Amino acid sequence: MSQFEYKTDTKEKFTVITILTTELKANLVPEFTNLIQNCGNTSPHNLVINLNKVKYWDPSIIELIAITQGQFYEKNTSFVICALSNPLQDILDKTEYAALLNMTPTESEAWDIVQMEEIERELLDSDDVSFSYAEPE
Repeated sequence: MSQFEYKTDTKEKFTVITILTTELKANLVPEFTNLIQNCGNTSPHNLVINLNKVKYWDPSIIELIAITQGQFYEKNTSFVICALSNPLQDILDKTEYAALLNMTPTESEAWDIVQMEEIERELLDSDDVSFSYAEPE
């Protein structure tokens, strides 16, 4: 039995998963994958992962997060991680994923990103309406 603990908090536009486990090791990849996919498949589809309690993460977890983030954006939904400690950032910086992840220092800033991306998607959807402009004579 793994020692993977978390809590979820569902808001109007997104779900926050706060990881309570202090070490995200490679053996937790399957359980973490299921959790993220289940949250992504239920409404609201946007996801924030809060890592403020995590002190260590295995590179395989970082890879999973990067791949999952890409899958979320392919589905036109947001995926943001927040509250990385300095040790987590140091591990991330040694991987190829450091520049790819959508990260913020705080959960509040993650909420802002999700809400801004929602607005962008709404605006892009409204761009389907065409306008014509006639030059004045």
